[in-house]
Amino acid sequence: MSDLAERLLEHVLSFSLDGVKLPRGVGVLDPFHGGHGDDVRRIVTRFHCTYYADQRPRLLMLGINPGRLGAGSTGLPFTDTKRCESELGIEVKGLRTHEPSSDFFYRMIAAAGGPERFYGQVYVHSICPLGFVKRGPQGTDINLNYYDDLVLEKAVTPFVERWLRTLIDCGMRTDRVICIGTGRNAAYFTRLNARLGLFDQIEPVEHPRYVMQYKARSIDAYIDKYLRTLAAAGCH
Repeated sequence: MSDLAERLLEHVLSFSLDGVKLPRGVGVLDPFHGGHGDDVRRIVTRFHCTYYADQRPRLLMLGINPGRLGAGSTGLPFTDTKRCESELGIEVKGLRTHEPSSDFFYRMIAAAGGPERFYGQVYVHSICPLGFVKRGPQGTDINLNYYDDLVLEKAVTPFVERWLRTLIDCGMRTDRVICIGTGRNAAYFTRLNARLGLFDQIEPVEHPRYVMQYKARSIDAYIDKYLRTLAAAGCH
């Protein structure tokens, strides 16, 4: 029987939005097939083989979709190149990113006992595993969340549904799931789950970007909330 890492990598390395008609002006943020695609695939493969080479079911923590400076640079949610090297010990070649969300997330992981203990119980990814960009007013690409455009949200929902079912089939817990983002991400996920019945209970927590941008003086309180949510789900 293949281990969890092998089952996940089969899907994580082969995301495709072929056949999905995106709104005009919206592009796909796909780190696996960009200019650093080879390095991203190496990073993601090593990460999975390090932390998921077993058969233990994991608690899911699901964010929104990849952003350019986190998963868009390393292929790992909430992991910029700085934390990829300093916290996971995985070398990144030719690209350097610093993402405040990653700063918060790895402070939380340290408080939870470190990457080995944390990832031994949890699998972190996104509700929509590919990200999106659109042209900003300065002529550069900016991040676009799947729910920022109703046409985009509707177009990618079948893709999201397949992804969530794939995660469960790979070996994820269904009694509880943590949703990273208490606003529109949680609202969408709650509606979707009510229709599909995939998870028994959804526990929302504030998104790291929100904490770092608006509640930086209360970082410890939000880390504590994450830890209490994990403990309530049986992660110690």
